[in-house]
Amino acid sequence: MATVAEAHLPQGPLDSGLPSVQMWTDGACKGNPGPGGWGAWMRSGSHERELFGGEETTTNNRMELTAVIEGLKALTTSCEVTLHVDSSYVMNGMKSWLPGWKRNGWKTAAKKPVKNEDLWRALDEQVARHSVQWVWVKGHSGDPGNERADELANRGVPAR
Repeated sequence: MATVAEAHLPQGPLDSGLPSVQMWTDGACKGNPGPGGWGAWMRSGSHERELFGGEETTTNNRMELTAVIEGLKALTTSCEVTLHVDSSYVMNGMKSWLPGWKRNGWKTAAKKPVKNEDLWRALDEQVARHSVQWVWVKGHSGDPGNERADELANRGVPAR
């Protein structure tokens, strides 16, 4: 299993025979908690799709998770997804924490309820539909896909 530090390294195609999709996701929050937005940008061949939305009162972590969930939900068939995220929370959850939470009845190692359990369950369900390769990117570092997802997430933040 790759660690967060290893996850940003280039990896070969999954070669699953499924349609291939590149996806970048991001969340934004004005205050934490506060109004927040999520965004997902997808590319498959010459096709592109932008998604965004938001909530009046939320947290940045909830918006990061929602972006990934909504992006994966938008795919109507199983796909080979290269999923670019800038959230250590999402990456650590998917690469390290999720199996233990499930084994422990959605409790942390400290026996506390998992925060955002509803979204982690929804994400686990969506990931099971696809062949996902996780790629961590540093936020606001000039990655064009990440910058576009960030713009979409900010577009989704409800105006006050």
